Amino acid sequence: MNRLELQNIAVRHDGRTILDVDHISFERGKMYGIVGPSGAGKSTLLRVINLLEKPERGSLGFFGTQVELASLTHAKGLSIQRQMGYVAQKPSMFHASVFDNVALGLRYRKLDQSQIHALVHEALQYVELSHLANQRANTLSGGEAQRIALARTLVYEPALLLLDEPTASLDPANIKIFERVIQMINQKKKTTILMITHNLPQARRLAHVCLFLFHGRIVEYSETETFFTRPACHELQDFVSGRMIC
Repeated sequence: MNRLELQNIAVRHDGRTILDVDHISFERGKMYGIVGPSGAGKSTLLRVINLLEKPERGSLGFFGTQVELASLTHAKGLSIQRQMGYVAQKPSMFHASVFDNVALGLRYRKLDQSQIHALVHEALQYVELSHLANQRANTLSGGEAQRIALARTLVYEPALLLLDEPTASLDPANIKIFERVIQMINQKKKTTILMITHNLPQARRLAHVCLFLFHGRIVEYSETETFFTRPACHELQDFVSGRMIC
């Protein structure tokens, strides 16, 4: 199947519902923008998909592979997780060169040196930082580090790329490069991308489809132009207009 699907997802912490999703599906090869106020459950949604957070109940359909998330073991989920990439808002760099930071996961996967060199150099070219391959990663600027974090994910050639506010702290030049890279990956590799952003113009600019989370529920899901020009629910109408919602 060419879809990523979630069904009957429930995440609760201390008796409070964090995420409650009856059903949502994402088509392979499309880019999705995920928006909503802080605390709406956006990051939890990505963590559930990435198998980093186990819900009380629910299932994941990962492009034809179906799993029950509440009972899924790490060993059984690893093959699915390895087909995903995750970039958080704040990058973490290992105390090593830029090249070694990008290559580390490939070494864990036992690829040979020629494959590693080819894939790492390709990923560094994507993010326009090939010239920094030998530099210590802890000397990078914030924008450079975030682009290396993206390269470290793209080097696996994931089927699914999950982005949690990846450009929130970047300057305009680095945002432009980051956006250009993920658009290229989406078009060239047909990588499915789910991106959380508080930057509404960015979501409108990049996403094919957008969804709006509010109080842990997906309350609107539509093609991007419809999402922004003809929002159906009043909460989204207020949100895209910059009005307070609660």
